[in-house]
Amino acid sequence: MTRASIIWLVLGWTGFAVLPWYMVADLSGYPTAAAAPGLVLALSGRAWWLLPLLLPLAVAAWPLAGRHGREEGGWWLVAAGALGLALLAIQGFAVGLEGWNAAWLRELLGAPGPQQRGMGFGAALLALASLMTLCHGLAARGWCRGDAFVVSAIGLIVALITVFVFLPVLTILVSAFQDNAGRFAPGEFFAKFIDRSVWGLDCLTSDLRCGVAWNTLFLAVVVGVGTTVLGLAFALIATRTAFRFKGLLRVLSVLPIITPPFVIGLALILMFGRSGSVTALLADWFGVPRSRWIYGFWGIFISQLLAFTPIAFLVLIGVVQGISPSLEEAAQTLRARAWTTFRTVSLPLMRPGLANAFLLGFVESMADFGNPLILGGNYEVLATKIFFAVVGAAHDQSRAAVLSIVLLAFTLGAFWVQHAWLGKRVYTTVTGKGDAGLPPPLPRGVAVACYATAVPWAIFTFIVYAIVLVGGFVRSMGRDYTPTLEHFLTGFRIETTERGLFFSGSAWDSFFATLKVAATAAPLTAAIGLLTAYLLTRQRFAGQRAFEFGTLLSFAIPGTVVGVSYILAFNVPPIEITGTGFILVMCFVFRNMPVGVRSGIATMSQIDKSLDEASLTLGARSFTTVRRVVLPLLRPAIVASLVYSFVRAMTAVSAVIFLVSAEYNMATTYIVGRVEAGEFGLAIAYSSVLIGVMLVAILMIQVVVGERRLGRRTAGALAVQGAAA
Repeated sequence: MTRASIIWLVLGWTGFAVLPWYMVADLSGYPTAAAAPGLVLALSGRAWWLLPLLLPLAVAAWPLAGRHGREEGGWWLVAAGALGLALLAIQGFAVGLEGWNAAWLRELLGAPGPQQRGMGFGAALLALASLMTLCHGLAARGWCRGDAFVVSAIGLIVALITVFVFLPVLTILVSAFQDNAGRFAPGEFFAKFIDRSVWGLDCLTSDLRCGVAWNTLFLAVVVGVGTTVLGLAFALIATRTAFRFKGLLRVLSVLPIITPPFVIGLALILMFGRSGSVTALLADWFGVPRSRWIYGFWGIFISQLLAFTPIAFLVLIGVVQGISPSLEEAAQTLRARAWTTFRTVSLPLMRPGLANAFLLGFVESMADFGNPLILGGNYEVLATKIFFAVVGAAHDQSRAAVLSIVLLAFTLGAFWVQHAWLGKRVYTTVTGKGDAGLPPPLPRGVAVACYATAVPWAIFTFIVYAIVLVGGFVRSMGRDYTPTLEHFLTGFRIETTERGLFFSGSAWDSFFATLKVAATAAPLTAAIGLLTAYLLTRQRFAGQRAFEFGTLLSFAIPGTVVGVSYILAFNVPPIEITGTGFILVMCFVFRNMPVGVRSGIATMSQIDKSLDEASLTLGARSFTTVRRVVLPLLRPAIVASLVYSFVRAMTAVSAVIFLVSAEYNMATTYIVGRVEAGEFGLAIAYSSVLIGVMLVAILMIQVVVGERRLGRRTAGALAVQGAAA
């Protein structure tokens, strides 16, 4: 046995014999471990069903009793780890809060049977130790060239995705084949799946509307293309031009991603609604009749472009920066024109970024329900239909699950199209050689097209946010423009008392809870996402494509469904975490992880594997190679993942609206409550504060992570050399 295997064995015994086995939540909502260790409970007879867990711990320790070869010892570790995980799952799902969970167990062993709460720290540590023991055993058997770090990373991520993605999603999708009474009813599934309201094509032959599936698909494709084009224009201006207001342009391109929900929709209504400022101006000056055009396809399309273009920009800017200038200089040396170089060299090397940017925009559009809820009008999409099936008066969980399966099918199709478009081409541009080249300027036509696309959109974005900012400082937007600070004081008042400062504003509790959860979730999301991207691009293992699609699964399902599935899966043993901050953190981590995965894959596709191989050849371990070679080259992807995960945790609403508690009331649920109460000024004021906080956080992330430098020269140095010559 290796030293690491022995350490995991010790930790397994610690979890079973020292740490509390069950997690008990007190009245304040904080998890407290007020239970005895599993070994004590098993030996005393209070939890006799835990006794079999001694067997895998004994099997894992058996190689210490004699001399065993690496492969033979590996078999013992594999058996111990697999047995430990199996026994933990069996006893966890067999015994519940009210006795035996299965009817056949109640009939066989008697009802109601033993009872137990959700697993606690001890059970979690034993599960982790069993998993790592299994992985070390597989490495000893030669899996992944015997690299224990790689096998352990794959095992850990697969286990986390299984528990926090597949388990909750499977819980709610199973209900697609059940009726509302919980009975197996496949006939109802097929009737709801092929319903005309889902797949109807009446809009092609009459004035009637098409099915909600076609509406959603068309909107997602158009939004995916639009966000990719806008994101590419912003990325090219930011990296390949000398635009004077480049910094301001980058801020405006990222602003929408840090906007709380409903704010963009409210701003568009205040501008283009029947009583909006722009509508009134056009009616008074040009006689344009007032209309409700903003409610429908165009309103959703504009709001989603505003909301999701920053995601494409964050993915594409790292890809554009990663293109080796030497390749473009080589094309120019061969007398290729600027447009030819861009079309045949630069643009093809951006294909991984373009494909991933489109996929993220496509999936985000499909899963978005906030913007269609505010601006949808008669244009129905799957996300809103699922939302009303879950929380509407006609509660139909089975219908929501059927529509979720349609969403998954569309996502799987987009995933397949992306891989088919990329093919097996190689997009490596970052190698072990230093690159002294400078990126050539954009062709004049491309530069003009980028400016014509990005600058008007940036101006429009600025106007939208000016409306948002003004709305927090007037009494009633659209009716009474008297300046006031009342909205900010109501939410964020601070009073001085004898005991010091007292945060008396109504928004402080939700603000601090949101900040704590987001700061915890962001680094975890980035770490798991980038580690997953490293495994997908640098390793080859069975089931790799299924593993990659699994990372997109929670991203593809609307947040409403994710929230409900988390309640169904984690409100009862074996994992009982509803009402705690931990469930919010896990929801954010695995809901936002795909952006880190896709951004990491796009960036790693440009980094030559010879860098990793050179490090391994020189004796460095895989973990050292990742830390010292790969991570410095992944700085754009790290920034993208950290920024996205932090701001999404600060602004998410659809998933967490079902998961919040009195202790962890998130900022977005507070804002939604104010919108429902008609307090738009307070909602906009709170949103303005969140935007300011997230801008500061983004700047701090960029400063701490830094930028990736691939070349030896800079444009400034080259200009100085030219002047000297």
